[in-house]
Amino acid sequence: MSNQRQQKPTLTGQRFKTRKRDEKERFDPTNFQESIVQGLNQTGTDLEAVAKFLDASGAKLDYRRYAETLFDILVAGGMLAPGGTLADDMTCTDFCLFKAQEDMETMQAYAQLLLFLKGFTESERNKLAMLTGILLANGNISASILSSLFNENLVKEGVSACLAVKLFKSWLSEKDINSVAASLRKVGMDNRLMELFPANKRSCEHFSKYFTDAGLKELSGFVRNQQCIGARKELQKDLEEQMSRGDPLKDIIANVREEIKKNNISEQTMIGLIWSSVMSSVEWNKKEELVTEQAIKLLKQYSPLLKAFTSQGLSELTLLLKIQEYCYDNIHFMKAFQKIVVLLYKADVLSEEAILKWYNEAHLAKGKSVFLEQMKKFVDWLKNAEEESESEDEEAD
Repeated sequence: MSNQRQQKPTLTGQRFKTRKRDEKERFDPTNFQESIVQGLNQTGTDLEAVAKFLDASGAKLDYRRYAETLFDILVAGGMLAPGGTLADDMTCTDFCLFKAQEDMETMQAYAQLLLFLKGFTESERNKLAMLTGILLANGNISASILSSLFNENLVKEGVSACLAVKLFKSWLSEKDINSVAASLRKVGMDNRLMELFPANKRSCEHFSKYFTDAGLKELSGFVRNQQCIGARKELQKDLEEQMSRGDPLKDIIANVREEIKKNNISEQTMIGLIWSSVMSSVEWNKKEELVTEQAIKLLKQYSPLLKAFTSQGLSELTLLLKIQEYCYDNIHFMKAFQKIVVLLYKADVLSEEAILKWYNEAHLAKGKSVFLEQMKKFVDWLKNAEEESESEDEEAD
């Protein structure tokens, strides 16, 4: 046996790596600022380019962790030292709120960038959303700012809908729904609110439940109404296309009945749409003496369509009011009113009960004296015919 001591094995050239999850990243707002400022300075003053840079950088930089620093940069141009002054030893950017042009369009653009960056905490976003609602109510900014809410990532993560709740609550605490609706319509946002949700949740039912549960029943009602208006416009467009193609009336009637059921449209609303579609399906003669003849010919052709959707007395009355309004608004039709009503009476579209009710109490103020005078002889004839019929019935008894 050897007397030499046996050497113990040793580990050389080997090093254990610390697992990523065990490492704690150092909080370093200075490096974060340098990255953001450098990117902003490279993009220049193009707001779209800035938005793209910030969106792309969000995948690499921790906006949530450095939310305060990001806010300082976008508002003041750099990280603020204690006391609210810019740090002297830091590189700053001219792309910030304080160095922007002092006009409303520029402020709206900055508001979009500041309000909806994902880096802010939920509390910070809520406060900014509430402030935006107040600014919208006071008319300080345009409702076009809401387009920022339709960012695909924000919608997907549910940030957009949450922000919208706070924003609209704040707005509606200052103004009523009619004022809010007018502001939305002015910039074409009234038909886009459904985009606050991902494509698979863009239904009137989901929107209504979400905002009603959040205490915004008025907004739910407004959007539901907008959806109905949109459906009616589409239906009228389809009607006009079918008429221009010369589709058989039985096919048009079947299609309309299907749409009524699908969109829950009342017969009164439907008869108004049909009337408008029929009257806009031709180009009218400029001569007053010829336009009546043209109207009678057209309405005789489409009387079966009108008859199919005047099964209720209220629908007949609605049609009469639409005819009155149309003849008043289109001066060449002023003398055609009585002839149109008589034609539709003979075609069993309008009943004598509906005509008498319109004449006695339900007419509009528009052209009232002219149209009542036109209808006087026919109404007298209807009354006499009714009395004679009652007399004959009594004699028969």
